[in-house]
Amino acid sequence: MELNWIRTFITAAESGNFRKTADYLFISQPTVTVHVKQLEKELGVRLFKREGKKVKLTESGRKYLNHAIHLMEVYESGMEDLKTFSQGYTTKLSLAISPLIADTILPFVLKQYIKKHPEVEITIEIVESKDIEKAVNDEVVDIGLSCLQSFHPDLESKLLYNDKVILVAPHDGRDFESAFPLDEEEILSSNRLLTHNHPGYWKGLCTTVKMFYPSIRMMKVSQTHITKRFIAEGLGVSFLPLSTVRRELLEGRLLEVDLKSFPHPEANTYAILKFFHKEQKEFLEFLSHYQL
Repeated sequence: MELNWIRTFITAAESGNFRKTADYLFISQPTVTVHVKQLEKELGVRLFKREGKKVKLTESGRKYLNHAIHLMEVYESGMEDLKTFSQGYTTKLSLAISPLIADTILPFVLKQYIKKHPEVEITIEIVESKDIEKAVNDEVVDIGLSCLQSFHPDLESKLLYNDKVILVAPHDGRDFESAFPLDEEEILSSNRLLTHNHPGYWKGLCTTVKMFYPSIRMMKVSQTHITKRFIAEGLGVSFLPLSTVRRELLEGRLLEVDLKSFPHPEANTYAILKFFHKEQKEFLEFLSHYQL
């Protein structure tokens, strides 16, 4: 039995059409027919029945389809492992990372980690924080790096970093040395507050801000990088983790506003794990040496 027969059978079962199967596999339609007939001869059953221009699986074909898919998965998995080994990788580590974390410290940390551990093959899925817990629990990934703590009974949630959240406004065009510090009340009373760009702190923060500024106007903007662009364009102000605006502050594109009415919120970064194997432990130990 040849794997080409199996591949052709699976593709034909999914498409229901030998011509489409031939197009998809870049072979001729007579070759599709030959592959199917050879497989039927090997198995001793009919796999398809014709209905006009379409083909449908017989009962035997439906029965065999799952086995055929499993055979191809085993083959492809083996080829992938061999390819990985030949490239010098001996370990795999899959990560689910929130967009916010992926946009701040992670690129630098990953670069350093890969230099130190060239034998580790890393795959990354960018996943919203609210969905990372499920990805870890379903074992789609080994580690989740999330802005939200997990309380799932089968998972472990480790606090990696605390990040100060600051009030950020657009540059007002005044000279840094001679200008007076920006006034919190003036900024929040005269600007729209851009909210919900972080999944961790906005629910409580909105309530707090409204206690001090009941008439404040708010607008939800779900992504941090869009929030920063909106602030720079004069569309509003926002509370953002310091790590996400450090460069803009240094370059003078955004300004920090002194906050006096209430304490600064915090943005946390968590590692979420289901298993604490050697690779996961080493990666988290490496992460712990870097600060936001």
